Amino acid sequence: MRLKTYRFPPRYGPEWGSGGIFGLRYHNGVLYYTLAFEAEAHFVKDGEEKVYDFTLVGEAPTSGGDTYNAVETVDEFLYFGGWVHAPAVYSDERRILFNNKYSHVHVYDTENDSIRLLWKDSIHHETDWAGEVSDIIYDPYGDRLLLAREDGHANLGVYSLDRRTGKAEELLGESSPKGTLLHDTAVFGMAKNYDVGLTSFRTLDLISGKWEQFPLGASVDGRPYLRPELGAMASAYNRAFAFVRGGIFVGSPLMDEEFSFYRLFEFFTFYAPMRVNAINVGGGILTAYNAHHDAILRPSDNEDDWRLSNTIPGPSVLLYIAPPMVKIVGAFGARVTGIEKMDGKLLVATNSTPNTGSTEATPFDTGNRDIVVLDERVLQERPPSLSFSLPLSLPSAAKDFNAGTFGGIPLDGYREPRLLLSLSAENRLTVYEYDLSLPPKEADAEVFELEKGRNVIDLSGFSGIVSFELWKKDFKGKVRIELR
Repeated sequence: MRLKTYRFPPRYGPEWGSGGIFGLRYHNGVLYYTLAFEAEAHFVKDGEEKVYDFTLVGEAPTSGGDTYNAVETVDEFLYFGGWVHAPAVYSDERRILFNNKYSHVHVYDTENDSIRLLWKDSIHHETDWAGEVSDIIYDPYGDRLLLAREDGHANLGVYSLDRRTGKAEELLGESSPKGTLLHDTAVFGMAKNYDVGLTSFRTLDLISGKWEQFPLGASVDGRPYLRPELGAMASAYNRAFAFVRGGIFVGSPLMDEEFSFYRLFEFFTFYAPMRVNAINVGGGILTAYNAHHDAILRPSDNEDDWRLSNTIPGPSVLLYIAPPMVKIVGAFGARVTGIEKMDGKLLVATNSTPNTGSTEATPFDTGNRDIVVLDERVLQERPPSLSFSLPLSLPSAAKDFNAGTFGGIPLDGYREPRLLLSLSAENRLTVYEYDLSLPPKEADAEVFELEKGRNVIDLSGFSGIVSFELWKKDFKGKVRIELR
């Protein structure tokens, strides 16, 4: 398929800041995506483009669409879900009202180019809403759709949806943003994102219908982790991969292998694999960790969260997982919202602006969104040069919460990585070295004596992934990680 230039500047779409390009899926010759917050579902085939405005849900003008990549395909059908205001109501007080916010699932027939509303749900409340559909998983045994719902105030959990009648049934009443198929089970992450994050895993046996629960495991670097918000899930190597703020959980209840935590890109900010998908490519997994996916606009609303959500430690990165290797294969701006494979190319949807909070609604989407086209060869080439930088006050403050280990930087493909520290006093630094071995192996550790002022540590003698921990707090220092 020949792509035109897909660039979308700010346009009408009342909501909180910016949405993005979500649900990217190429199926049966059709490229689908939803443009949020404009509430436009796009279907591209043979150079022709069809745009649907979600008015099967309710009246125009609509806004929203999808912000979590809820999409699935079965035979000739493409199922897309999420949420939508129909109609959108924007008040003069710069608020979006939620009376007409619906969760939804539609079905698009790629053979006859038709769209049908399969299901919708709303609680018709001014400030609260029914759980958004953040994931759709096809159950091949039961020939049904499994819906994950976490973002909302009511009707949260895992639901079964009949893909012919549109009848929905609650299977589990605990909030879950994402899931993945694993052998003959479906694995769901149980989470309260933007709060404590991921709390456990639940597996649904697709044959018997039995649910089981499994705890989160320890980190391979032996240090605590903090607030692992769940962004995306995928499966490979007969294991489930849960991509969270600060790292990855990997494990397989079917093989009696506990979930283990591998620290990745922990900066004690909102840098996380949020509002992005994970896809299988070349037998591995491709996903992204985002620098600026959600943010508080004004410090007066919550100064601590404002600082955490607006400190940008580095570019968003496209990450390829092929254990034990974890490799950076792309560097991007504020955030990546979708990834798809098509005709030997990788489509990467991006956005220049984050989603914002409830007091910061605008009558139009505030982001510049586009689709970047990469050759699949990028998976086999050397990684891009990039750097990360952050104030040491963030990991120092985390020590009050029994945390403080930062980094989790993949070194695969880099020849001259180094760590630069500017310290206000003498200190010690532990460097933990590990990889994404399956089953997991404990990290090795090496301690460095640090002087007041500038310290440069050559990381070329390390391999795999490295994380770091200062022995003492330093609220005035800073660190820079350079990858060349």
